[in-house]
Amino acid sequence: MRPVSVLALAGAAAVSMSLLSACGGDDEADAAGAIPVTATDDTCEVAKTDLTAGKTTFKVTNKGSKVNEFEVLKADGKILAERENIGPGTSVDFVVNLPAGQFTLLCSAGQTGKGPTQNVTVTGASAGGGDARLAKAAADYKAFVIVRLDDTIAKTREFVDAVKANDVKKAKELYAPSRVGWETIEPVAEKFGDIDPKVDAREADLKPEEKKDWSGWHLLEKALWEDGSVKGKAEYGDRLLADLETLKSRLPGLTLDPVNDMAGGAKELLDEVATGKVTGEEEAFSHTDLVDFKANVDGAKKIHELLRPVVQERDAQLAKDLDGNFAKVEELLKKHEEGDGYVSYDKVGKDDRKDLADAVNALGEPLSRLAEVVAK
Repeated sequence: MRPVSVLALAGAAAVSMSLLSACGGDDEADAAGAIPVTATDDTCEVAKTDLTAGKTTFKVTNKGSKVNEFEVLKADGKILAERENIGPGTSVDFVVNLPAGQFTLLCSAGQTGKGPTQNVTVTGASAGGGDARLAKAAADYKAFVIVRLDDTIAKTREFVDAVKANDVKKAKELYAPSRVGWETIEPVAEKFGDIDPKVDAREADLKPEEKKDWSGWHLLEKALWEDGSVKGKAEYGDRLLADLETLKSRLPGLTLDPVNDMAGGAKELLDEVATGKVTGEEEAFSHTDLVDFKANVDGAKKIHELLRPVVQERDAQLAKDLDGNFAKVEELLKKHEEGDGYVSYDKVGKDDRKDLADAVNALGEPLSRLAEVVAK
C-alpha cells in the first residue's frame, strides 16, 4: 500500500529523492506538448482541460510542502493511472494513455487519496491501430497477475490457518511468503481502492479514528511480533481471505493498458521500494522488508520482460540500461539472503541500506522513461 504518513515520507526523502524526482527538470526541458499541472497542499491547477485521446504527458510540479500524488480518475471514481511520491519542489513528466471520456485529475498532498480535483474532457481516438505485441504483453501480464493473486490466496490461507490455531511460530514463518504475490502485483491491486486499505493498511498510516476499523496483514503482523499472540484474531484472518477473494472475482473484467498499468505500474513498484521497503517502514514489526523489496522488484522486472521486445526496437539503450540496473539490484539483494528468505531488515546496516537505495534510484531513472517509449 502507498505510504501516506507525512513523517514517514519525510524520513524516506533522504534515501530516495533522486528516484522521486528522476523525471524532473526546468521548464525548458518539458516534454513536447506536456500539459502543466501545479500542485500545492490545497490546490490542483491544470493548464488545459480539453484534451485529445491518446498519449498525453502531464508535467506535474509540486509547489507544496508535502509529498504529492497525481491521479487520473475515471467517471466511476476508479484510478486510470497515477503517479505517486512527487516530492516538494520537484517536477515529473507523467505519460498517460487517455481514451475518450470524462476524467477527474486529483492532486493529493500527503498521498491520502483525497484532495483538490479538476475535471477534464477527452475527445477523439488514439492514432493508429496499436502494436499487436503490446496487446499480447497486456494479455500476458493480466494472466501473470491472476496467477500471482492465486498464489497469494493459497499462501494466505495457510497463514490464516496458523493464526486460527494461535501457532505463533508457524504464523511468523508463513507471514512474509503470504505477501509475496500481492507485493509483486501491488499497482494492479491498488486499483481497487476499497480493498487495498482493508488488506494492506499500516498502523502508522491511520488516523486515530480509523484504527477501530483496521484490518489486514499488518494488524496480524503486529499481533504476532509485538503481542506474541494471535488469540482472538481469527476473524481478521477470515476477513483478509474474503477481501482477497473479492479482489480475485473482479480481475476477469479488468482491462490492463501497456502504458498506464504496465509501464506506469513498474515505476510505482520502484517507488514502493524507495518509500517503504528501503526505509524499513513497510514491515515495522516483522522486519521482513527485504522479502517485499524483492517481490516489488520482481513485479517491475516482469513488466520490463514483457515489454522488452518493443522497447528494444524503439530504444535499445533503454532496454540495455534496464537490464543492467535490474541485475545490480538483484546482486545487492543476494548479499542479504538467509535460508529461503532474507535477513531481518533491522540487521541491515546504514551503509548497506544506502547501497540498496542507490541501486533502486539508479534503476528508477531509466524505468521512469519506460512509459514514454511504450507510448510512442
